[in-house]
Amino acid sequence: MTPDALAQALLAAVREQRFETTADSLQGGAPLGWHPSIDLAVAVFLRGAPPVCADVLFSREHPGGLTASFDGRCGAVANIGFHADVRDAAGDSYAWLPGADWSRIAFPAWFGHGPRFVAPYPASLLKTMVAVGVGRLVDQGRSEWALPLAYKGETRPVADWLFDMITVSSNEATSALVAHLHERGAIVREGGREARNELHALFNAEGLPGLRLANTQPDGGWGNGAGSGVGQIQMTAWDALRLMWRLDADAPPPPWLPEGTPPIVSASSRAVIRRALDAQRLNEILSSSALTRLPGWVEGIPARFAHKTGTTQNYASDAGIVHGDGGLHYLIAVTTSLGSRYRPHPEASTTWRLPALGAAVHAWLKANS
Repeated sequence: MTPDALAQALLAAVREQRFETTADSLQGGAPLGWHPSIDLAVAVFLRGAPPVCADVLFSREHPGGLTASFDGRCGAVANIGFHADVRDAAGDSYAWLPGADWSRIAFPAWFGHGPRFVAPYPASLLKTMVAVGVGRLVDQGRSEWALPLAYKGETRPVADWLFDMITVSSNEATSALVAHLHERGAIVREGGREARNELHALFNAEGLPGLRLANTQPDGGWGNGAGSGVGQIQMTAWDALRLMWRLDADAPPPPWLPEGTPPIVSASSRAVIRRALDAQRLNEILSSSALTRLPGWVEGIPARFAHKTGTTQNYASDAGIVHGDGGLHYLIAVTTSLGSRYRPHPEASTTWRLPALGAAVHAWLKANS
């Protein structure tokens, strides 16, 4: 397997789903009519060989797909100009609504150079960044996993808040931990602005420019209404994947970092986070085991998948670690503009085409590894 072969396989897997024909409830069930934004990244770990990595990106501006190139060995994306998502004056995300004219929207440049790709909001995938931030506090002696943490009248150990934040995607648990990051000085606001963000310093040091958890509030606010959310919290699929790489105890050393770089969190903190990722209950995006009872069920990734998902009306995302099915070991991440407005059933989270994409990627990797 080569990086080019992997990239071509990912491009073909996305194209075969014909995402532009997905029924859109905001258009009365009519086909979407343009290609949604999809950022799909994979890293494969083959025994006795270097990791094989690829990242492909699609949007209404690039319906045929773009293939990322990397700085060095699986380093930062080098040939894409990432732009941030936007909200209107009311704080609502509007770039993905029917009739949105992208030629009239000033998407802020974020990082990188090359063809423009507007990064979709990661939705609850952002909670992996919060988890790493809390793990760092524990490792530095500024918190404890067993520490009773009070939030809005409820007191629970820090580890319990994190477990619910990941496994059932509790927004209240996320707010409790964001407030904890502020209270312990990992994020500091002064004069109404963010003066220090240790997570951003960490991500920069880790060579992960596509991760940003900006403008959260001391009371735990992290959504649009708090002045954060869309446009302030960002994750590219490639850097969401590489964050998972740093949380995978069985992965090879990260080749984009100097040899001997310490782990992003300690082994004990990584175990707490990994336990939650393994127990994740919302298997509804790249995997679909939580939806087998629904009519028209489509199977997704069929192997053990330690991951975190995220969905809103306009967005769906998923990132995690696949380790099993005959020894296959890979990381996969996707961020998309395919939220709940595209679901075929009220209990689904998004179109069946996303689990179908997960299954197609898994099948190709199994056949070619």
